[in-house]
Amino acid sequence: MKKLQLIIILLISISTFAQTANNLNNRNKSKKESVYSNKIDSVMAKSYERGLFNGNVLVAKNNKIIFQKSFGFTDETKQTLLNKRSIFNIGSIAKEFNAVSIMILVERGLLSLDDRVSKFNLGLPKWSEKVTIRHLINYASGIPRIDPIVPKNDEEAWKILRSNDSLLFEPGTSYRYDNGNVFLQRRIIEKVTGMSFEEFVSKNIIKPLKMTNSVFDPKSGYENRTSCYDMDYVRCPEMQFISGWLWVDINDLYKWIEALNSNRLISKESFQTLLNNPYAKDEGGSLGRYFEKEELQRHNGVSYKFESIFLNDLKNNITIILVSNNLNRVWDLGHIIHNLMLGKEYKIPKKSIYQAIRKEAVNDVNKAIETYYLLKKNSKNEYSFENPGELNKLGYELLRLGKNNESITIFKLATNEFPKDANIFDSLGEAYFTDKQYDLALESYKKAIDFGGTNGNAEKMIEKIEQEMSK
Repeated sequence: MKKLQLIIILLISISTFAQTANNLNNRNKSKKESVYSNKIDSVMAKSYERGLFNGNVLVAKNNKIIFQKSFGFTDETKQTLLNKRSIFNIGSIAKEFNAVSIMILVERGLLSLDDRVSKFNLGLPKWSEKVTIRHLINYASGIPRIDPIVPKNDEEAWKILRSNDSLLFEPGTSYRYDNGNVFLQRRIIEKVTGMSFEEFVSKNIIKPLKMTNSVFDPKSGYENRTSCYDMDYVRCPEMQFISGWLWVDINDLYKWIEALNSNRLISKESFQTLLNNPYAKDEGGSLGRYFEKEELQRHNGVSYKFESIFLNDLKNNITIILVSNNLNRVWDLGHIIHNLMLGKEYKIPKKSIYQAIRKEAVNDVNKAIETYYLLKKNSKNEYSFENPGELNKLGYELLRLGKNNESITIFKLATNEFPKDANIFDSLGEAYFTDKQYDLALESYKKAIDFGGTNGNAEKMIEKIEQEMSK
């Protein structure tokens, strides 16, 4: 009897100890999550205050959302605050839905990745006999280019593809990220299933995952829909393009990422097939870029001034999502939060010097340079003077506006500020070339090579300039 009592007491003690340890572990876990959450909030609040972010953020750890918040407004009027049900154009991230749909059909035995496009009788030229679905999902097809803003609908996209008899390169021999590959994937899905792409995705992805706030190609005025706008609070034009772009809220995007991670839609093997591009390993494929060593998937999308990014850290079970309707520092902030979560060093972004002087640069470039040096003297710790990309971005904006002299002036400022930056000298070379100042362009490109080169671009441009000068 005493033995039995001792055993019962021992079992109770073990159970109590286990429960106490479990409670302590949960408290510690909760405390750690709270620390992460507070740090992320500080980074995002400061970034919003500095005009570097307008959008929604979600961060999850071990399949649990530890931070979620909205910063800013749904459109340029600044009348309506964003909330977690605000839906965004996620740009290229939406291309994941056609790629995964292709793999669903592969797993069902309805098609093969090595099927040639000609098999589906889409009325395409003879090149369709060379191109496979595997080429399409990896942007290695070489099919005619569909410019992001030229075709206003599917009919115009068909005309581009059907009227062009030649390939850009032999399928499987190179890489070109282009929407023609996406367009054909969607049309093949329709041919195989007998339903529209939108219907197939709704039935096989949206409904099963309970993505209750996602919609294809919503028009302006649609409930919870955001509109993008620029730094001057001017609304972006409404997109007229090929069909099949899914707009989502941040929670639905998280459901999507989690479903792929847990193999709820496609197998682990199919997921890996989409993550790894056999034709261009460093470029990524249908699911963005995959860093195999870190087990990190990163995908970003841009459409006008909409920009989104997610980092899916499979090794550490961390998911970071940012969606924005005011193109700014989404890319940087995603990586900053990732470093924060991994306990690595990070810095809250500074104010953009590009944003501070861009208006002046358009109207009076010399006045803009005066402002630049004044801010550098008085507010050096507030602005991003150490980032050459700020002036580089401004130089290219002026170049696109046809303000060649102003562009050259800004790029020259950048070379003075960053005298050994190859990329800046490459940019200055392009501005000189555009302005037909070939001698100065050559000089700039040669300096770019001296300072490390720009992946062969400077060499190609030197060859091009010498050909121009020899005419």
